[in-house]
Formats: sequence, structure tokens, C-alpha cells
Amino acid sequence: MIQWNDYDVGEHRIQCPACGRGPRDKTCGLTIKLDYSGVAHCHRCSFVETYRPERGAHIAAPSTPRITGRQRAPKRETLSDYGCDLWDACEPLKGSVAVDYLASRKCVLPPDDGDLRQHPNLKHPSGYVGPALVARVTDAVTGDAISLHRTWVRADGRKAYVGVSRMLLAGHRKQGGVIRLWPDEAATSTLGIAEGIESALSLAWAVQPVWALIDAGNLAKLPVLAGIETLVIAKDNDPAGVAAADECGRRWVEAGAEVLVSQQTENDLNDTILEMTV
Repeated sequence: MIQWNDYDVGEHRIQCPACGRGPRDKTCGLTIKLDYSGVAHCHRCSFVETYRPERGAHIAAPSTPRITGRQRAPKRETLSDYGCDLWDACEPLKGSVAVDYLASRKCVLPPDDGDLRQHPNLKHPSGYVGPALVARVTDAVTGDAISLHRTWVRADGRKAYVGVSRMLLAGHRKQGGVIRLWPDEAATSTLGIAEGIESALSLAWAVQPVWALIDAGNLAKLPVLAGIETLVIAKDNDPAGVAAADECGRRWVEAGAEVLVSQQTENDLNDTILEMTV
């Protein structure tokens, strides 16, 4: 079980007690709320543990889905009307809490014509309302909008205390999607990529333009793009991230591209930059 008293209020990434493969294999997200209750959820094995100071810890048994005759509805291939309206309601980053968040994370601010905006008062499914980064997810090849990625943030460089602070739109396709932090016109011969937005904007200190691929699965499958001669990968230093960078890099090299991959001891490039600036 998790040693809950070892963690302060906020969000943490830890090794999963159930499927962890080592100290650097931080697949479990842990959130401590202001009342010191908390929840931990592993994104790989779905392990869940909750904690309340007055009750202690509780491990939730994973549910077994019931087999029914109904098939799961297919994911939307294009951005819904709700998603389009939300994107239109978002504003440029400048002068916002989102900028303060990115500055606290030592990130490069992307250009205004990239696919990253902010919403000053976005409602979270929990009922919380607050500032959020909103990124448009587009098909890597066609550029068509397919989803939105939302991150509720605070000015001090932390994510909002809302349990799951990063969310894609439900019912929308993620596979094959990218976040074009710089527009296509900027991607002439070199492109930098990373899983997360913060990691990509950390890579931007060395390489521009950069895109975020959302997760390891998307990064691994990034198709070879016409005109890109050099691909720079800011890999996450966990098993999924390393495997994804290897798979992506191998395909691009076989297609004749030059591929450079980051090497860091921290889990991701943003963690490394934060450690360097302490």
C-alpha cells in the first residue's frame, strides 16, 4: 500500500504498488487534496487506492465489465459541435494564468497561431471552475481537428486539485492525433516531438517547431511526414516512453530521416529543466 503521509497536498507521479517495474516507472498518479484525503490511479493496470485521514487507505477492487449484446459506439472522427464552440470560446495565452503556469514550468511559449489556447473559467466534470490550457488535437496527416485536450492549471506551476486534471473530450478519437504547438508552416525540415505539452515546450528551448503527441502510443505511431528531414524526440524515461521513442525513431530512420533522441535521468524533459533551474 501507499505511504500516504509521505506526500504533501498536490499531484504526484509514483511507482504503482501493483505493476511498478522500478523507481523510474511512474505510471501511477497520486492526488492529495486540501483535507489530506487522496486518490491514486495507475494508468497502466487501473490500480486504485483511496485514502482518508480518519479511515485510512482502501484499495478498490477492479470491476469486471459485464458482457452485453450492445457494441461500444465508435469514436468521433472529427471535432463535435461542442468541441468547436469550446475552441472558439478559448483565448490567446498572453496575460493569463495559463502563461504563469507555463512560465513556472520553465516552458517556451508557443506562437499565437499554434493549437494551444487558454480558457479563464472552464468547468471540470467535478464541478470545479477555473483556468485551463486547451489544446486542439488534429490528425497528424490531414490536419483535421479531432478532439480537445484540457489541463486545469494554477499560476504556481501546479495543476488544479481536481483529481484528473488532464482530460481529452469523451467520445472523440485520439489515435493518430497531435497537438500542433507550432503550425504546419513552421515545420519545414526539422520537427521536435514529445508526449506531453510541457515536455514539448521544454524541448522548444533547443528545437523549434515542436508538437505534442499526447501519449506514448501516439508518439510510437507518428507517421513519417513529407518534408521533415530531422526528427528530434524528447522521450519520457519510462518503459512505455523508451519503447515508443525506439519504435518511432526506427521507422523514421528506415524512411531516410535523421533522428535525435533526448537522454535524461529524470522522467521527462520538463522534469529535467525544472531540476536544472532549482
